[in-house]
Amino acid sequence: MNENINIQAVPSFCLNHIQLDVLRLDELHPIVSGNKWFKLKYYLQQAREQKVHRIASFGGPYSNHLVALAFAAKKYNLQSIGYVRSNEDEPITPTLQEAIQYGMVLKFLGRNNFQVLKNELLENNDANNTYIVDEGGYGILGAQGAATILSDPLTNNYSHIVCAVGTGTMMAGLINAAMQNQHVIGIPVLKNELTIRNEISQLITNQETPFTLLHDFHLGGYAKTNQAQFDFMNHLWDTEKIPTDIVYTSKVFMAVKSLIANNYFSPTAKILIIHSGGLQGNRSLPAGTLLF
Repeated sequence: MNENINIQAVPSFCLNHIQLDVLRLDELHPIVSGNKWFKLKYYLQQAREQKVHRIASFGGPYSNHLVALAFAAKKYNLQSIGYVRSNEDEPITPTLQEAIQYGMVLKFLGRNNFQVLKNELLENNDANNTYIVDEGGYGILGAQGAATILSDPLTNNYSHIVCAVGTGTMMAGLINAAMQNQHVIGIPVLKNELTIRNEISQLITNQETPFTLLHDFHLGGYAKTNQAQFDFMNHLWDTEKIPTDIVYTSKVFMAVKSLIANNYFSPTAKILIIHSGGLQGNRSLPAGTLLF
């Protein structure tokens, strides 16, 4: 996997002398998109070292993580299992259909007891010659992989690094890799995500880098959408040719634009947005909603 990533300027967002750029992880690979490769790569390496036959993980019906794992597992000659947060009688989403195309076997855990069943499976990680990865790649190896997102020395030049937060794995890796003079800002996409700071803190090895979670930009919760969001995404595409998704990255760009307009950053701030890829969720929208 080629990890040479483009850094693109976003001039339409800039006020005063603020510099805003985006790290285009979405351009890394058409399937193992965005941050998914970084969070998975050390798990895949360990699974191969342990010579297991299959790898499994967890996710919802629009999980980019499961599609990425399915593709990567096939490439590494591993069988894959996806434990899905939905019921077997629910419609199969385009995301899950794609995971099936890459050979993933889906097992539906339902919605009500998903967390309990997930924890039971994680506790028996060495069973049946199956290597199990937590949801979204959460864990020490996931954070170690995410830390390599900032391996390019050019990323050291920014005062602020901003990212979406789901499980918090990527943010923890960014905090671990950031310089002491950099501030990492996370935009949680879940409403009332009260445990996320603790979950991130469990993966942090770098106690010197300051970080902030801003909880006011979830737009009502995970995968909640509205027309203003679609208009913003289309305008961003028109002006900067940056595609975003409804779950994660559009919320980050909307948050940063609002923060800049409300003087959250100093006038000379240099901001780097991490485009974590994952455009799968957009497939749930009616055709023509987005311009890209």
